Amino acid sequence: MTTGTNQPRVKLGCIADDFTGATDLANNLVRAGMRVVQTIGVPSEPMQEPVDAVVVALKSRTIAPADAVAQSLQALRWLQAQGAQQVYFKVCSTFDSTPQGNIGPVTDALMQALGLPFTVATPAFPDNKRTVFKGYLFAGDVLLNESGMQNHPLTPMTDPNLVRVMQAQTRQRVGLIDHSVVAQGPEAIRQRMAALQADGVGVAIVDAISNDDLLRLGPALADLPLVVAGSGVAIGLPANFGIEPSSQAAELPPVRGLKAIVSGSCSAATNAQVLHFIQSGRPALAIDPLRIAAGMDVCAEALAWAEPHLASGPVLVYSTAEPRDVKAIQGRLGVEEAGAMVERTIAGIARGLVARGVQQLVVAGGETSGACVQALGIERMRIGGQIDPGVPWCHAPVDPALNAEGGVHITLKSGNFGTTDFFTKAFQTLAP
Repeated sequence: MTTGTNQPRVKLGCIADDFTGATDLANNLVRAGMRVVQTIGVPSEPMQEPVDAVVVALKSRTIAPADAVAQSLQALRWLQAQGAQQVYFKVCSTFDSTPQGNIGPVTDALMQALGLPFTVATPAFPDNKRTVFKGYLFAGDVLLNESGMQNHPLTPMTDPNLVRVMQAQTRQRVGLIDHSVVAQGPEAIRQRMAALQADGVGVAIVDAISNDDLLRLGPALADLPLVVAGSGVAIGLPANFGIEPSSQAAELPPVRGLKAIVSGSCSAATNAQVLHFIQSGRPALAIDPLRIAAGMDVCAEALAWAEPHLASGPVLVYSTAEPRDVKAIQGRLGVEEAGAMVERTIAGIARGLVARGVQQLVVAGGETSGACVQALGIERMRIGGQIDPGVPWCHAPVDPALNAEGGVHITLKSGNFGTTDFFTKAFQTLAP
């Protein structure tokens, strides 16, 4: 499928299974020199501005597999219409999914739509301490199932062996390109891919323990129409299109407006970031899910609390909690309803904050980020500079009813990402 003569052609077309993951990927592409736009959902119109890559952000990680497949195929068709030369299915660096999917079913569907017998998959992102060795995924110095991800409220990960994890949810036979091959460089990787394909393997998990491994992997993937990966692999792909790092790729409009943070993540990293913000003496308000369930207008309460604090600096509204507290709430309300209820509330708070003059907004948590960008009416975001690995500042127009002239600067932080002082550091990096 080709584009019209006056329509910009996209070099790399990306499909992300959640909103923070999309900005994570876009961040690495920008750092490598690509001009990147992230769309919220599949656009209804063609891409008009000249960009090198488009990341279509879906909220498909935890929905029914059939729905995730349908949305991903819709995104694929739109990207093909923009002339995308290579497709990148972006999954989380913790590869979190259930035995039913959605990584496997979406990979199968994309391979079928593209007529492909083979692709690779790796969530490795060494900058954020996600490494793969002998097919096992490590988070920092421990296996994934010892990292806290075994307690994830929606997609608990109890098996760190990615070959087994992927095999449980795909029709393809799954193999491994281990580190002894990756260390030899692109030609050895290409030969191993060919051998695996000849042996009937459809998806190969790839080891990577350093950025050097990812940079060796990049050239080997130049002719592969589909890549399934976390954001780490992105550092090695722009060079395949003749693109080099450039500071101009990360330029955003001037900064303005008030500052706020909303957090719905319950990850260990975000718990520590919330605690650091509170201990620094800054204003913070905890959201009680049981009050929401009881019918209290928690959104209005939070906005009334925030208003007098906004002028003096960033405020934090959070529902972050320890795993035992999350399980207790889920036990009373149900897993899906507890999560959706909190997301709706935090999204309403984010919208109310922007209506009150907030134009610098940090959102923590993948599902929370999806709810917030939708509540704000954001359809596209320009990707800017990095705060921490995998977390950039972005800029986006919002719903005109919010009267945020000039749009908002926003960062969508994956729950597991960022240093302990992230919430305070974020605004310092944005300062003019």
